Amino acid sequence: MKVRKFAAIDIGSNAIRLLINNVIEEKGKRTLFTKSELVRVPVRLGEDSFTVGEISEDNAARIIKSMKAFRLLMEVNRVEKYMACATSAMREANNGMEIIEKIELESGIKIELIDGKREAEIIASTDLKQLIEKDQAYLYIDVGGGSTEFTLFNEGTIKTSKSFKLGTVRLLNNMVGESTWKKLEDWIKLNTTNIDKISIIGSGGNINKLHKMSLRKEGEHLSYVWLNAQFNFLNSLSYEDRVSELGLNTDRADVIIPATRIFLMAAKWSGAKKIHVPKIGLSDGIIKTLYYSDG
Repeated sequence: MKVRKFAAIDIGSNAIRLLINNVIEEKGKRTLFTKSELVRVPVRLGEDSFTVGEISEDNAARIIKSMKAFRLLMEVNRVEKYMACATSAMREANNGMEIIEKIELESGIKIELIDGKREAEIIASTDLKQLIEKDQAYLYIDVGGGSTEFTLFNEGTIKTSKSFKLGTVRLLNNMVGESTWKKLEDWIKLNTTNIDKISIIGSGGNINKLHKMSLRKEGEHLSYVWLNAQFNFLNSLSYEDRVSELGLNTDRADVIIPATRIFLMAAKWSGAKKIHVPKIGLSDGIIKTLYYSDG
């Protein structure tokens, strides 16, 4: 048996994450991917990037410190290969490339700036396809702080995918107009109108948290009815109560509401009644991409 270690760094609009995975190879057996470490730092880049167009000096300093810490954590964990990806917040910041260069200079970590299409491709390299039954249709939704990726699976294959500038941090800052919601509605209805039965597969920290709050077992789906009731319940509480009464992290207690709204609207427009939450995302996709490209 051989145990290898790979790492993924996801620089998102709401938080920065380091995932270290054990990759267990054993002759005659399927390769196993198990989580070794997960570190999440709540640096909300989207609030800078989407509102003033650039990342503040304070947040730039926090990112660099985080990357230096991630570098040390990867070294002590003996990670053999890593990949770091930055998404919409860094991509849209006027000083995004400048900060990426500074990060590499000061921490040695090279960052790939990816667009929505590349993000969807990386996520698709996870175990997502193993979850998809060939006689079923699914709308895969990955909700981020700056954008949300939508991918339609039918008969076991990807039919279409699209990224919308409809993220939780944008919604919190009132930066999403009705025209964006209308474009999403039209796209979903156009691509699902001839499908009799469709389910949603959700990914991202917010839907994972909602699934945990539901007390359902791993693999059990959420219903549209439960999600709608939970949305109304969360909305009835103040931000402070969501933190103190529900125990939500301070950077989760606000974004969870717009995230839930995105899933609800997508379910309404597609006619989906079930939301599957397999706990996969960009970081998992990065690990798989690294491993299979490494050979």
